[in-house]
Amino acid sequence: MTDLSVKKPDTLRARPALIETPSATIPSIDIEARGVTKHFGTTQVFADLSFRLVRGEAVALVGANGTGKSTLLRCLMGLIPASSGQVMVLGENASQANVRALRALRARIGLVSQKHNLVPRLSVLSNVIHGLLGRHPGPRHWAHGFALAASRQAAMRALDKVGLADFALRRADRLSGGQSQRVAIARAIVSQPEILIADEPCASLDPAAGEDVMDLFFELARQDGVTVVFTSHHIDHALKYGDRILGLAEGRLKLDATATSLSPSDLRGLYD
Repeated sequence: MTDLSVKKPDTLRARPALIETPSATIPSIDIEARGVTKHFGTTQVFADLSFRLVRGEAVALVGANGTGKSTLLRCLMGLIPASSGQVMVLGENASQANVRALRALRARIGLVSQKHNLVPRLSVLSNVIHGLLGRHPGPRHWAHGFALAASRQAAMRALDKVGLADFALRRADRLSGGQSQRVAIARAIVSQPEILIADEPCASLDPAAGEDVMDLFFELARQDGVTVVFTSHHIDHALKYGDRILGLAEGRLKLDATATSLSPSDLRGLYD
């Protein structure tokens, strides 16, 4: 049986102070959902979700399979529209933005998913450079041989942060699962995003590799005070890495609380 008791080391809880606005009193709101509802045809995924996420916060989104966690993340990124309600991201109304505005908004968000989505036959460096396509679209960022020197340097810095600078010219299909996910993280951070979204980032990794990836992911996020939203089926990950926890069940937001105020049993109830 999995031990759900969680010790929260000081090193993992020592996140930077929330980035202050010029007023030095009110923290910046990076993401706000206002009565968001999503359905596909006659099937309702979730309804009337409302919450705010402030700058520098790490938020775990938890719930059983089929509760709409990944769908909600896609709505927050503007990849799919909400059926009703509003999604505000970095001061922009993602629910009403046009294609050009959505493209510019997504360029400010880094994404790490459980499927690493690397291009197998390209180099690690080329795959990381792809993370700059949102800000600099065009063939110059399809492969490292065509990229600008500044882009290659930015990609190498990102690889150095995840400990894979020596793997820059290795083909992506010759990496282990943990290495592949580290490359995906480097690709997500190369454009210096203001928000990082991770959808089950450890789902395809063994427990040890998963812990390494989560430690690295949050160390990098804390360095720049980036807002992080991640989904996880691991109760211990949610409590260990999240500042706040949002819980979905039965198409509703059933839980919105600080991680320090919760116990494993509080989260297990979402899966009953």
